[in-house]
Amino acid sequence: MRIRDRQAHDEPEISLVPLIDVVLVLIIFFVVTTTFDARSTLQLQLPSADGQPGQTQGKRLSVLINAEGRYFVGDNEVLRTDIDALKQAIRDASGGDTGQPVLLRADARVPYQAVVTAQDALGQLGFRKLIVATAPEPKR
Repeated sequence: MRIRDRQAHDEPEISLVPLIDVVLVLIIFFVVTTTFDARSTLQLQLPSADGQPGQTQGKRLSVLINAEGRYFVGDNEVLRTDIDALKQAIRDASGGDTGQPVLLRADARVPYQAVVTAQDALGQLGFRKLIVATAPEPKR
């Protein structure tokens, strides 16, 4: 005959404290990493350039963007405006020398995307010395 012990068995229980801790950490993580739309509150003032032109020795590559968004590498016009055609024209004009400085001249009325495309093409090809040409600030 089996005699049962009348002691109370430990009942399994679920502790909610660790669950609450994990949920609180997740809430804090999502609140901190959420980006807020602050476009309407930002007041952007672009810098002006009134410094002296720098002295660059040696050979440099020239990339020009006119007001219509057309590219000119060296003395040659790039017929297409896509990034692959621009990269090929830069590669041909530079002869593969990515150590030389690049003078980027863009018309003030050019779409911003054209300038970003030129910078992206130069970066993908490995050019690290970029000179952005600006006009001096008008005298008041």
